[in-house]
Parts: sequence; structure tokens; C-alpha cells
Amino acid sequence: MRNEILNLLKKEEKFSEKTIDEIREIEINDFAEIIKEVGQNPTEYIRREEIVKDLDTEFIGNELYIFKEVMSTNTVAKFLSENGCENGCVIISEKQSDAKGRLGKSWESPLGGIWLSIVLKTQVEHSKLPMITLATGVAVQKTLEKAGITNAEIKWPNDIMINGKKVSGILTEAITKFNTIENIIVGVGIDANFDVNVLSKELQEGSTTLDIELGHRVDENEIIRIFLEEFEKITLMFNDGEFEQILKEWRKNSYSIGKIVEVREPFNKSYDGYVLGISREGALVVEKIDGTLEKVISGECIIKN
Repeated sequence: MRNEILNLLKKEEKFSEKTIDEIREIEINDFAEIIKEVGQNPTEYIRREEIVKDLDTEFIGNELYIFKEVMSTNTVAKFLSENGCENGCVIISEKQSDAKGRLGKSWESPLGGIWLSIVLKTQVEHSKLPMITLATGVAVQKTLEKAGITNAEIKWPNDIMINGKKVSGILTEAITKFNTIENIIVGVGIDANFDVNVLSKELQEGSTTLDIELGHRVDENEIIRIFLEEFEKITLMFNDGEFEQILKEWRKNSYSIGKIVEVREPFNKSYDGYVLGISREGALVVEKIDGTLEKVISGECIIKN
């Protein structure tokens, strides 16, 4: 985190290379206000005034920081969550240079995408963390529906698919202290307006963008505003314990249910199975080839043709 924050300050020319070297031993938390100041500077593509002018939320986005480029919005969100930002604080970047997805996989984030993280300061049991990812998937699906995409589906646990191709991913991270969750960082990426050929070869075939699916460019600022509103709605449902309603929405738009999949769980051998549904805890329920049932809490679920 230290290097990410110092690199951001250097990129924004807040400090020279020499000064950066000299201050590496200074307590990094001292730079929180400077980071917030940088996040309020004008940006070229993502514009604060366009997002907030019609934003209808109670707390999501009341504190909003936008950057031209960071390594990872989740990292900046973690830093600010520990240095006085509000519940519902939103960090957006026009570009990410070193973002990560689930299981440490790299996440490519060129210009033209929507890359943001939200800080939630709420008391949550560890067992409920998977539900936050599922709820966020519902919020993204509803956002895309309002943008005109009626066939977006949610792939367990954290992807949004259109016509079998990935358009969005979610990374939920918990900040814990003495085994207690203090803050939750919800990172969301949506492929909006860019040529998929700018992605690495292995990602091109399985990726799509909103402008490809709709046949025209979308307004990233409008998509962000809609998503923040949908995310607040689903967050309030989560806080009120309306888990069954969240799961109902997830199941209704599931890409995974009814598919033959390969399951890869941490520290276990992979196996094939048929996805029956999702449990009340947010685990994927899979019937294995031998007829036994498994609840998959974490890992990868690869759809097989």
C-alpha cells in the first residue's frame, strides 16, 4: 500500500523523485489529506459534476474521489478507509495500472472502462461476506438493465456476463483487526467503451463491452450514477437482513445455475458437477458426478461446453 500511495503522489507531481525517496520512511498516513486533494482535481473522462448532479443516494458517493490513474482503486480505498473517509466513500479511476481480481489474478483496466471501489463501514459477520459480492452482482445487473442491456447474467461468484462473455467483475475485500471486520472494500470493474483488442490475447475472446453489446458508446458518468444508486438500494437490503430477496434476484439472473461446471476449490482437487442453485449463505450448490452434493464457498467455477 505504501508504494501505491507514494507512486500516486509522484505521478500527480506532488513530490519530486528525490523528495519521494526522502519521505519513504515518514508515516504514510500523514498523506491522506493530500490523496483526498488529488482525488478532487479535474479529470478528463470521468467527471464529478456529471455523476453527482442527479445522484439520488443517502450515503453512497457523498464522499467521492476521482483519479486519472492509480494502480488499484481497492488499494486507495483501503488506505482512505483507515484514514478518516466516510461510510459509502467512492474511489474512481479513469485507468488502473496494476489492479487485481479474485485469487490474485491481474485485472486489465484501460481507458474507457469504469473502475471504482466503495468503502463500507459496517459490522458484518465473516459468513456474510460472500453475500456482499452476490448483492453487488445484482446491483451491476440492474444497472446494465437500466442502460438497455436486458440479457446480462450473474456468474458465481463475481462476474457479469453478456452472451457468454464477461463484461464486469467484482472484488470484495475485508479489512480485519483482531478477527473483527472493520471495513469492507467493494471493487467493481465494468467494460464500457474500449476496443477489446487492447486487452491481452487470453482475455480478448471471452470479454465484451457495453458499447459492443449496445452498438453505441455509453456515458460512463451516467452508468456510474445508476450503479451507485442501485448499490445503495441493495446495501440497505443487506443491512436490513433481506437476504432471501437478494438471493431471489440473484437466482433470477443467474448464469451458473443449470450449467455443467468444473469446480476448483482452494487446496482441493477439481471436480465436475451440475449447478443446482445457491444456498442461503451464498454458496454454490453442485451435484457431483457420483450424485453427492457439495456447497462451494470459495474457488473457481468454470463453465464447461
